[in-house]
Amino acid sequence: MTSMTATELFEFFQQHFICESLTRNEVETLTSYLQEKTFERDQIISDLGEVGDCLMFVIQGKVGFTSYDGQNEVNVGNQGEGSLIGEMSFFDRKPRNLRMYCSSKKVMLLALTRPMYDRLKVEHPYIAVNILENAVVSLDHLVRAMSESMAQIEYYMHGYGKH
Repeated sequence: MTSMTATELFEFFQQHFICESLTRNEVETLTSYLQEKTFERDQIISDLGEVGDCLMFVIQGKVGFTSYDGQNEVNVGNQGEGSLIGEMSFFDRKPRNLRMYCSSKKVMLLALTRPMYDRLKVEHPYIAVNILENAVVSLDHLVRAMSESMAQIEYYMHGYGKH
């Protein structure tokens, strides 16, 4: 359960373009499937090597992502309010290759666990498909950002940066 009302969550979804095609009633239904999780600065949300057991909507704060090569921990980015996180490991059931941590004073997440997602697929398939579509869009944004970064590196290495 979440401390957010269905109306507050509906408005949040509309403002951040998440699950925006869900009606107020559908969002109210969804709230009973979500768990609220809060974290304080630097607390680990999910660690390297863990298999994701939930996907999460970032409601408040920023989530940082770090990679570890065995010697160095490197910050690889942040996701803020309105982001969907944890979807890769949740859907492919493979261990995480990044650590997720609270990078702001406080983070509030709404988590959809695998058992609740499985129930949602049966009991309210339209809502489950809507969440799945949002996960696809979230991954698409990630792939596009990575592609752009790789293109910039390639241009630097083989273009004007090469001497």
